[in-house]
Amino acid sequence: MSRDRPCYRIAVLPGDFIGPEVIDATVTVLEELAPRAGFALALERHPFGGGAYEASGHPLPEATKLACAQSDAVLMGSAGGPVGDHPWNRLPRELRVESGILGLRKHLGVFANLRPVMVFPGLEHLSPLKAEVASGTDMLIVRELTGGIYFGKPSANTPDRGLSTDVYERFEVERIARVAFEAARKRDGRVTSVDKANVLDVSQFWRDVVVGVHQSEYADVALDHLYVDNAAMQLVREPARFDVIVTANLFGDILSDLAAVIPGSLGLLPSASLGGSVGLYEPIHGSAPDIAGQDQANPVGTLLSAAMMLRHGFDQVGAADALEAAVKQALADDPTRDLGGSRGTAAFTAAVVDALPRVIPAATATAAPA
Repeated sequence: MSRDRPCYRIAVLPGDFIGPEVIDATVTVLEELAPRAGFALALERHPFGGGAYEASGHPLPEATKLACAQSDAVLMGSAGGPVGDHPWNRLPRELRVESGILGLRKHLGVFANLRPVMVFPGLEHLSPLKAEVASGTDMLIVRELTGGIYFGKPSANTPDRGLSTDVYERFEVERIARVAFEAARKRDGRVTSVDKANVLDVSQFWRDVVVGVHQSEYADVALDHLYVDNAAMQLVREPARFDVIVTANLFGDILSDLAAVIPGSLGLLPSASLGGSVGLYEPIHGSAPDIAGQDQANPVGTLLSAAMMLRHGFDQVGAADALEAAVKQALADDPTRDLGGSRGTAAFTAAVVDALPRVIPAATATAAPA
């Protein structure tokens, strides 16, 4: 591959049920976009999730782990099975799909989870909030992913006592704060740090370290602080006030799921897990077994995850902007059926492809090969 036309190696993990459908849609769009935007893709599919367990006895096979670590990025569909009494949910903890996801994050060394939350123009009516409240929402939640109470020791569950330890090291808070401040510099220049410093020593430590990083390295970015309970209230009261939110693992888990309902559909939301040598990009929705194979899966979350991959993983900003613009155009023209439109997965994918020539930046567009 020539120096001016790079080739990116992507490990593609389709997952389960609608996972392969939204991945297929996204791959179709990426393969149309890449030659127009001046780069190439080498896509390699690998088993992951419940189907991988059925085939090999583990949700994250060793061959998949190796392939992911050797790639430039990992693009994942949705994995797992139905909620409730399903055989995959009765497996030992270490063989469940959720453990496979945690294992993959650990293997890749990612520590920062980025969750954009946007209410698309024309779709405000889908939000459970009043349209005028939801309108203009465009925030990025940066969640610390590998520290805090989920991983602190000691941790124990006995008949008479439950114990979890919430602990953060300075380097963990410093690095996630830098991710948030760097992201804010590319957005509206505002960071809100969420903690519970009024009652938790670990949160006071978090706040002190964030303030130190801000004062020494990012004084050009505006910084404010909210206690987590107030932050939850403000997210539903005035979501458009937020630009970048940075917070600890537990609080980020809760607040990102709370914010996820603001656009009105989980099918619209992407995510990226960064910080290691290889980034992991995936939609936040589940595998939706009830609609699998019916041309009803909404590919928007996966498409926008691919846009995050282009932006954060490959520094292909123009291509990322173009992909996001094409998705927005397709949503504005006629969204998917779950959003009140008439398009199924295939028709919506075709609409995004059709929009690409109109949104590719002239400065980065190149002719597709004959």
